[in-house]
Amino acid sequence: MKKSILFILSALLVAGAHLESRADEGMWLPSTISKTRIKQMQQRGLKLKAEDLYNENGTSLKDAIVLFGTGCTGELISGEGLLLTNHHCGYSAIQSHSTVEHDYLTNGFWAMNRSEELPTGLTVSFLVRMEDVTEQVLAGVTDQMSKEERSELINKNSEAVKAKAAEGNSYKIDIKPLFYGNQYFMYVFEVFEDVRMVGAPPSSIGKFGGDTDNWVWPRHTGDFSLFRVYADKNNRPAKYSPDNVPYRPKKFFTLATQGAQEGDFTFVYGFPGSTQEYLLSDGIDYIANYSDPAKIALRTMRLDVMNKYQSSDPAIRIKYASKNANVSNAWKKWQGEMKGIKRLGTVDKKRKLEEQYMAWAQDKPAYKDIIPQMRDLYDQMDKYALMFDYYNEAFRAMEFVAFAERLSRLKTKDEKVSSAKGHFKNYVAQIDKEISLLMFAKYIENMPMEYRTCADEKCTKCGNVPVEKVIENIFANSALVDQAKFETLMQQENAEEALNNDIAMKFFVKYRDAFAKHVFPEYRRLSIEITDNYRIYMRGLMEFQTDRSFYPDANLTLRIAYGRVEGYQPSDGMTYKSHTTIDGIMQKDNPDIYDYDIPQRLRDVYAAKDYGRWAVNGTVPVAFVASNHTTGGNSGSPILNARGELLGANFDRTWEGTMSDLEYDPVVCRNISVDIRYVLFVIDKIGGASYLFDEMQFSKRKR
Repeated sequence: MKKSILFILSALLVAGAHLESRADEGMWLPSTISKTRIKQMQQRGLKLKAEDLYNENGTSLKDAIVLFGTGCTGELISGEGLLLTNHHCGYSAIQSHSTVEHDYLTNGFWAMNRSEELPTGLTVSFLVRMEDVTEQVLAGVTDQMSKEERSELINKNSEAVKAKAAEGNSYKIDIKPLFYGNQYFMYVFEVFEDVRMVGAPPSSIGKFGGDTDNWVWPRHTGDFSLFRVYADKNNRPAKYSPDNVPYRPKKFFTLATQGAQEGDFTFVYGFPGSTQEYLLSDGIDYIANYSDPAKIALRTMRLDVMNKYQSSDPAIRIKYASKNANVSNAWKKWQGEMKGIKRLGTVDKKRKLEEQYMAWAQDKPAYKDIIPQMRDLYDQMDKYALMFDYYNEAFRAMEFVAFAERLSRLKTKDEKVSSAKGHFKNYVAQIDKEISLLMFAKYIENMPMEYRTCADEKCTKCGNVPVEKVIENIFANSALVDQAKFETLMQQENAEEALNNDIAMKFFVKYRDAFAKHVFPEYRRLSIEITDNYRIYMRGLMEFQTDRSFYPDANLTLRIAYGRVEGYQPSDGMTYKSHTTIDGIMQKDNPDIYDYDIPQRLRDVYAAKDYGRWAVNGTVPVAFVASNHTTGGNSGSPILNARGELLGANFDRTWEGTMSDLEYDPVVCRNISVDIRYVLFVIDKIGGASYLFDEMQFSKRKR
C-alpha cells in the first residue's frame, strides 16, 4: 500500500508539470515547485528559477517570509529585521497598547527611533526547510490495521522523525498530513520571540471602510503595519531583552515601486490556513444549507449588541475593537461563501463527479463502496456537527464561559490572576450579559432534549431551562463577571476551591461535561471515520483523474499561488477595474461615520496634491486585485512580480469569491492587496517616518 501511494504521488508530481490546472487555481508546495508548476509560472511570465523561490541549501525568497503569530504571514523588507504585515494581523498588538489617552487605533503609531518600538509578545517563525517524510511516517502501516493501530503507529513514527530532526538544534518541528494522510511533510521552523511594533496607520486608513467594505471590491484600505524582529547578539532567537538587536535576515524583499498593471504576472507566497477543495457533496451541502446560515445568524446577534455599545462610548469602542473584528470577519465571509456555492452549483457538480467515480470504481474493491459509506457517515454526522457549531458559536461565545474555560486549563493561582487581568482589561459585563441571554437561549433551543443538562441544582426539568433566570443569577453573583469580586476571591486562602464553586464556573463545567458526554464522543468518532474514508477516497480520486493536477489543501504551511493582475465582472452589467487610488478614498470620506472618517492630515495632503515621489499619473495607487488563489492565513503575504519584487501585501479576497476554499472560480475569485506605493506614501506623508526608507531597498527598474 505504501509503495502504491508513493507511486501515485510521484506520478502526479511529474504529470503536474505538463498539465494545466484550472486557470491559476492552486496552492503549491515550494519544495516541489520545480516538478509541479515552475514551467507554467514561467510561461505566465515568471522571470525566476525554482531555486530562487525555494532553496534548502542556499538563500531564496522563502527566507524573507514568516508565519506571523499563529495565523498570518509577514515579510522582511530590510536587512535590519523590519517586517511588513497587515494592519488586521497586528491589530491585537495595536489594541493592547491603546488607551483613551494613547489611542493608537484611532491615531496610529509611529516609532521615531528604535527605542520607541513597543514589545508585543508576538512570535514570527521562519521555515528552515520542508521535507517529504511519507515513507518514514507510514513505515510498517498496512491496510489490514485497524484505524486505532494505524493512528498509533503513525504517531509513533512521526515522533521518531521529529526527534531525529531536532537533534542538536532548538528548531520547532511539525509534521502535517497532506491529501488526507496519503502524504506527510515535515516542517522545520526557527521561532523568534522578540517582535516589536514599529508603525501602524490610524484605523481610518488601516481599517478604512470597516465591516462595510470588508471582503468587498473596490477597496481603499491601507491594511498594513510594521514590526521589527529582534535577536540576540549572535543573530539567534531570544526572549525579549533590551540587549537584543535587530535581526539580520538571510533575505529581504526589494520594493517594486514601479507597481503592476492589468495583465501582469503575480504570485503570492505565504501560509494559507485551511481549504477543503476535495470535499464530497454531502459536506458542501451541510456548509451551505445548515452550518453557514446558523453561524451567520448567531454572529449577527452578537455584532448588533457590540455595535450598539461601541457606537455610544469611545472607551468601549477600543475595548471591543479586536473582538468585533474577529466576529465580523468570518460572519461576512460565510455569507459570500454560501451564496457562491449556490451560484456555482457546487453541490450538483460534486454529485456528478461522485457518480462518475462510482461508475469507474465498480470493478475496484478498494474504492467501490467508499462514497456510499461516506454518505452514510455524513447522515449520522449532521446532527452532531450542528450541535458542535452551536457549542462553539453560541455557548462558547459567552465571554464569561470562554473565561471559565481558560481558567479551567491553568494550573497555578498566579496564572489565573494573570489571565484575569487580560480578560477584564477588555471586558464590559453588560455587553456579555446581553449577548449571553441571546446565545444561551439559542444554544438550548437547538440542543436536542436528550442532550440538555440542568443549569443549577434547583432545575429538575432539564428540557425546560429557565434561560433568563440562569443568566441573571450568574451576572448578579459570579466573580467571573466582576473584576473586584474576582480579585477578592483570589485573595482568599481557599481561592481554588472558591473559584471552582463560583456559579459561572459551575455553569460552564456542567454544560461542558454534558457536551463532552453526550455529543463530543460521537462527533469525534464520526469525524475520524469520515477522515479515514477521505484518505481512501482521495487515493482513488488520484487514480481516477489521471489528467488532473492535484495540490494539497491548505493547512497553514508555506505555499505559492500564482495568477495575474486583473479586474472582474461580478454580475451582469458590472465591471471592476484592477486598481483603486486615493481619489476613491476622498469620494468615500465622511467625518460622520467612524470607518470613513479619514485623518485630517490625509485630507490636507490630498487637497495640496502633496504626493511626492509616490504620485502616479496625478494620484496615488491604493490597492489592486489579482487572480491568485488565497485564503485565511494568507493575510499579510507578499504579492510579488515576475522578478520576485514586492508589489504589496495581500489582505483579503473578494466577497463573491469566498467559496474558493471549496471551489475556485476564475471568473470572480480575486485576492486583494494593498499597493506598496500606498504603504510608502502613508509612512512618509501621514506617519512622518520616512527615516525607515534608509533601510529599505527600492527597485530601480522602470516599466
